[in-house]
Amino acid sequence: MVRSGVRECVHHGSVIVLGPAGEVVTVHGDTRRPIMPRSSNKPVQALGMLRCGLDVPDDADLALICASHNGEPEHVDRATALLAKHGLSPDDLLCPPDYPVHEGSRNELLASGGTANRISMNCSGKHAGMLATCVQRGWPTTSYTDPSHPLQVTIRDTLAELAEEPIAHTAVDGCGAPLFSVSLYGLARAFGKLARAEPGSDLRRVADAMRAHPHLVAGTGREDTLLMNAVPGLLCKAGAEGVHAAALPDGRAVALKIADGAQRARMPVIVGALRALGVSTPALEELAEEPVRGGGRRVGSVRLLPNVF
Repeated sequence: MVRSGVRECVHHGSVIVLGPAGEVVTVHGDTRRPIMPRSSNKPVQALGMLRCGLDVPDDADLALICASHNGEPEHVDRATALLAKHGLSPDDLLCPPDYPVHEGSRNELLASGGTANRISMNCSGKHAGMLATCVQRGWPTTSYTDPSHPLQVTIRDTLAELAEEPIAHTAVDGCGAPLFSVSLYGLARAFGKLARAEPGSDLRRVADAMRAHPHLVAGTGREDTLLMNAVPGLLCKAGAEGVHAAALPDGRAVALKIADGAQRARMPVIVGALRALGVSTPALEELAEEPVRGGGRRVGSVRLLPNVF
């Protein structure tokens, strides 16, 4: 990170870039060590729901199930409607109450006398999808976040299959759902398979839903929305603590983890990795540096170190 022409700090991390057949193109750091992908697991979690038999006719709903959304009205209304279709309400969600990520939506909620609530939480779409799956299968809805629940067993097995490696750890994610751990190599492999899957398959449906509805996957000003709008056909999903994964339609894929968990370092690295794969659009180039501000104006940027790729 550079402020007023002076390097103020450096973020370290690991990144892997794969070719269309899953071959390693570039690797920096330890990409074989298990990490916690956090919300980068969401596309695979959604695939697990489909494999359990989730019937979700609207791909916009499927995109929201994959989301770490802003809590903007479109996100909240769609998550609420998805629950209502299955005789449920926000009270059935097991994610914790939270405020919208989107500043304007948060201010509107507060101005109306609202407080932190479960449906505004950025993972409410995923949790609504999990509940919908349970209702459709006749499974318990009060224990859907238990790792031994049949829904979570299928999600775990689906991630292990796509990553081509066993689940290293099972933890609890910030939203309360099980968090299954794989390596960056495995995460990149999984994204490559989703992006290049055959049309009509469940894998391809998840990828296409996200690519068709990037605003539902994240929201105004968010990384995934900006990236998928900037690069036609790109599939990507950020995760907490500095994780990001992406794939192009032919299966070329990227996965990264910023060691100190700094979110601001993700975008320069993933843009650099996409450049290494030959991707270049004017909109992508505008995302290559994260602005650093001082006194309300831009005085520097978070940028990729030279010669990384």
